Amino acid sequence: MSVLLSDVVSGSAVGLRGRLWQLTAAELREAAVEASAEILRLEAVRVAVVDELSLRPDDQVIASRGVGSWLAANTMLQVRDGKKIAALGAALRPFPAVAARFDDGDCSFDHAVLIVAFCESPPKGMPEEALPRCIDLLLAAASGVEATTTKVRNVIATLERLFESDEIPPAEDVDRNELRIASTLNGRVVVRGDFDALTGEMLLSALSNLTMPTPAPDGTPDARSAAKRTADGFTELIRRYLDCAKTGKDGGQRPHVNVHINAHDLAEHRDCAATPSTADGEESLSDLDVGHMPWLGPLSVSQTRLLGCDCFLSTVLLDDHGAPLDAQPGKRLVTAEQRVALIARDKGCAFPGCTCVPAWTDAHHIRHWANGGPTVMNNLVLLCRSHHRLMHRKSGFVGKWEIRIGVDNKPWFIPPPSIDPGQQPRPANTTFKT
Repeated sequence: MSVLLSDVVSGSAVGLRGRLWQLTAAELREAAVEASAEILRLEAVRVAVVDELSLRPDDQVIASRGVGSWLAANTMLQVRDGKKIAALGAALRPFPAVAARFDDGDCSFDHAVLIVAFCESPPKGMPEEALPRCIDLLLAAASGVEATTTKVRNVIATLERLFESDEIPPAEDVDRNELRIASTLNGRVVVRGDFDALTGEMLLSALSNLTMPTPAPDGTPDARSAAKRTADGFTELIRRYLDCAKTGKDGGQRPHVNVHINAHDLAEHRDCAATPSTADGEESLSDLDVGHMPWLGPLSVSQTRLLGCDCFLSTVLLDDHGAPLDAQPGKRLVTAEQRVALIARDKGCAFPGCTCVPAWTDAHHIRHWANGGPTVMNNLVLLCRSHHRLMHRKSGFVGKWEIRIGVDNKPWFIPPPSIDPGQQPRPANTTFKT
């Protein structure tokens, strides 16, 4: 019995495996693509039918305590999957643009779930009028054969950092960081950790070269699993650290983390940059004012500016298409000599009441260098990482505490009215350190 290409998708799969040999490789590819499109179509049909049934439930649905449970009871789906289908149908109602793209088969079930979840709980700093533009960006990332979950999640992460609010994004909340190291009964050690994106970026950057597959001298491929290579790389990282005994130094180079951002975006954070960047109005992420890390993707402007206070800065000149034209060598914004002088003046973190030692401080620009602030002594102050982050980002501190250099050429801190209604300037915390 012969097999026709049209029968492969529309017919039954019973006995099909024994007949597929009659199709050419090109026909098999076409059948796979058509079957995938049919699955997307039927998935959208099921979501629409189940959603309508949830609006007009009969006795069977009511007895099953919900349309999701009823669907699972009458199909081979698990209850959780039935409830996800019902939940997506209800979630699509307020967002017709997403529903239309999903019904058209140009957006997968999982991607539609991610998009409506973002729409239902947008970033707190996002104005309501920006939602349609954000939906367009998300649908652009979720549509077509090149769409991946990673791409959709990256757009969501970018938008969450683009519309900053006083609430720190989970990916940048260092207060959530945890690392647990425990020995087991057989003498081994178990390590479990949960870190912010920047710490993860540093770790992945440090491990990158140490975890690559290494073929044997005879060309045999590396037989180690990815987890084993990561463990070996982590061991080598610790060994090199201990062998070199480089525990950091005052004014030493920051960890090798690359953060890319447009100079204009770093200097001027627009209220809403989710606007078309091309002449024909196509949506693009290239114009969004956020930083970008090679490993973990978007980084908020506030966090990027915090890193920019004390870093090695490299300038790359780009053409209109984003291609590099020229690059200037990296330069350190705060020199070692300036840092020595800052230590002599501030003797550690200068924030009132802080006892942090100089080795754990950053050189903070009072007026940010991206906004024209010079890297000179009367525009610099030493802050520990916690107070540095507070001045840049945290709720209750952003734009409320002021730092000024007094007539004594030392930093003075002016608290917000919520802390001191009179806003009396407070001297740098240096008296007890002398």
